[in-house]
Amino acid sequence: MDLAIEQQVRFVLIAGDLYDGNWKNFQTGMFFVQQAARLRMAGIPLFVIAGNHDAANKMTRSLPLPDNVTFFSADAPHTVVLEEIDVAIHGQSFATAEIFEDLSLAYPPAVRGCFNVGLLHTSADGREDHDRYAPCSLDGLKLKGYDYWALGHIHNREILNQEPCIVFSGNIQGRHIREAGPTGCYVVDVDDSGQVTATFQALDVLRWEVARVDVTTAVDVDDVLPCVQEELERLRAASESRPLAVRVQLSGTTPLHRQLQAEHEAWMHHIRGLALDAGQGQVWIEKVQLLTSEPRRTLTTGGVDEAAVGELVALFAQLRDDPGLLASIGCDLDGIVKKLPPELKARFRLGTTNGPWLREVLEQAEGLLLHRLQAGGHGSRP
Repeated sequence: MDLAIEQQVRFVLIAGDLYDGNWKNFQTGMFFVQQAARLRMAGIPLFVIAGNHDAANKMTRSLPLPDNVTFFSADAPHTVVLEEIDVAIHGQSFATAEIFEDLSLAYPPAVRGCFNVGLLHTSADGREDHDRYAPCSLDGLKLKGYDYWALGHIHNREILNQEPCIVFSGNIQGRHIREAGPTGCYVVDVDDSGQVTATFQALDVLRWEVARVDVTTAVDVDDVLPCVQEELERLRAASESRPLAVRVQLSGTTPLHRQLQAEHEAWMHHIRGLALDAGQGQVWIEKVQLLTSEPRRTLTTGGVDEAAVGELVALFAQLRDDPGLLASIGCDLDGIVKKLPPELKARFRLGTTNGPWLREVLEQAEGLLLHRLQAGGHGSRP
């Protein structure tokens, strides 16, 4: 809203999921009404459609909206023409949370003599990690003859096509690590010839980032932390003073693999301490992932039969690759987790039958066991 008023835009578009489900109290709705009223005072219309999170059948509460707000109906697509600037805006809300038909097929033809905008909540041709709601094709959108499509539902921003301009703006604030990087909106400029320029504008107040650190060249554990610090400082400099929530991923083929895996929790604490210093209190470490691998070499450990070590490594590989064995381990762990105190249960919030989580735990267990065998039963700390 601040950006729209500052730049005196002609109108604002919200392509669905304005709300994340029904309100727990009226303060949520009141906040939106207050912000919409700010746009009204600035003479800026606001056009909104409902998506799967705030579909018509999910919203049981409502408040009178300022007269500058158009909330498109879920009954059928309709068009609003802004005659003073020759713009036609077409849109339709979700009636229910799950819409599987292509809503764009029923959108009306482009209005002659107008700059035509389509407002649509959709998975488009299909995007990973998102439900396939209101799927449509890129060719189908182009055939409508609109000049701009403002798409919602996909949380990562993406320009699908330049002419006509078809854009997912993404969400304005990342909510978890899968929504990493700058988030915000697009400011769209249209010149007298109808040429469109969409410029991304970051709006997030806290940024999620992934710090990918290659430790292939690290000779010993003392070389790892400086590599992490360098990447954290780079992300901090690029954040424009925003606080950061960072997932650190250590990768690469390194002889330190076993030691890193064996001391996973200790490394988490060391890196969190480093982040407090390097980030001046503005960097929080969400997680440390160890994605390293061991160089190909003879698996000989001091005092331990080589064949036994090879059998152990083969066993761990079999456990990781067999879904049935993984599920069996998860079921066995589930009974143990239920007996843990609440503060420890929180560490298993993904569920013990979660495949990726179990594989990660097995990787740590293998590294810990082999490292201790190599060290004669005594682990070392970084």
